[in-house]
Amino acid sequence: MTAFPLPLDTSPMEAKLADAVPEDEGRWQYEPKWDGFRCLAFKSEDAVELRAKSGKPLGRYFPEITTVLRDLKRGHFVVDGEIVIEIDGELSFEALQMRLHPAQSRIRKLSSQTPATLILFDMLARPGGEIITGQPLAERRRAIEDFVTSSNNPDLRLSKCTYDAATAARWLKGAGHASTDGIVAKMLDDHYLCGERAMVKVKPRRTADCVVGGFRYLAESREVGSLLLGLYNDDGKLDHVGFTSTIARGDRGALTRQLEGLRSAPGFTGKAPGGPSRWSTERSGQWEPLKPELVVEVRFDHVTGNRFRHGTKLLRWRPDKAPRQCTFEQIE
Repeated sequence: MTAFPLPLDTSPMEAKLADAVPEDEGRWQYEPKWDGFRCLAFKSEDAVELRAKSGKPLGRYFPEITTVLRDLKRGHFVVDGEIVIEIDGELSFEALQMRLHPAQSRIRKLSSQTPATLILFDMLARPGGEIITGQPLAERRRAIEDFVTSSNNPDLRLSKCTYDAATAARWLKGAGHASTDGIVAKMLDDHYLCGERAMVKVKPRRTADCVVGGFRYLAESREVGSLLLGLYNDDGKLDHVGFTSTIARGDRGALTRQLEGLRSAPGFTGKAPGGPSRWSTERSGQWEPLKPELVVEVRFDHVTGNRFRHGTKLLRWRPDKAPRQCTFEQIE
């Protein structure tokens, strides 16, 4: 592969979590935090490389994106964006995960049935190889706008942005359900700082009361490590929706004894926690079912496919809440 205009060990600029949208007027640019795979894309002549935030290659999983960039009549550039797949008008993270498949024939089929799009929001090197990481965001934004506009390709999209904090706050209220995962704020005067947490991300804070339908032990321990959470579906079945592991160390002993006294199959009468997969460990498939008697309130940030995308934060126990009151209406 020919040399790229930036070293191949370049990593994307990252973000630190904040509780609220920063509001210093005239200093910030706000963007949606898209629900996809973060991607740095490098092109040198006919060679294209897609790289995840972790540094792992993504090109084999998204050949249609590689083809789009390879076909552009410009070379020696580096852009930053998010790979997304849209189904029925909404972005689907499950469709992205399905691409992480060992069989190339399966990937080719999916790339045809559910093609991915690259949403771009920053540029590290202009076409021709001019490195612009040392220029302020305002200049880099103009560069990526020109790049997307001149490409004139529907599979390359420009991420919207605003300079108004109130608009960003409205976007935040609509995040956490499908296409977006929050708001990212970037200082207009900042350089592109590879690998540093120089941006600010804000996620919506929502809560739900959930039934504890099971638990997992800590690795190499007989103390509880995480609680498995459930909500009742329209058929009255308890579906597994996620987990919480934010249990105070001093509470684990007594809680473990309480949970062990409630062990009873099946725990979840609807969708149950899955077993091991290529994205999980053997231990992650081992769990203890419980009688559906305990209710906890948790804070979550994103729901995908009727599941909490990430781990949740345990806020409090709800002995005043009947388990049957814990339904999906809370997260819809």
